[in-house]
Amino acid sequence: MYGLSDEEIAAIREARIEAFAPAEVALLRMADALADRPSNVSDELYAELCRHFSEEQLIEFTASAALENFRVRYNRVFDVGSDGLYRKGLRFKHQ
Repeated sequence: MYGLSDEEIAAIREARIEAFAPAEVALLRMADALADRPSNVSDELYAELCRHFSEEQLIEFTASAALENFRVRYNRVFDVGSDGLYRKGLRFKHQ
């Protein structure tokens, strides 16, 4: 499966991550830590991530999160708004 359901997106927005699998919770915590200023992934969080993912996977996840953070911050300088790709009720999850 790919993508997130409307319910999963709502859960993330409302900080209700307990319904996600432990590996997903660790990734959500990492994404949140990387978006913080200054970004800081604690030793505890890194150890948790290493229990679920290989170093190669963590490199890929981190690169993706860093690229998204760059894009968002870059767009804010030029007041670039949402392109409206996500709207409640749209289904992007492949089953």
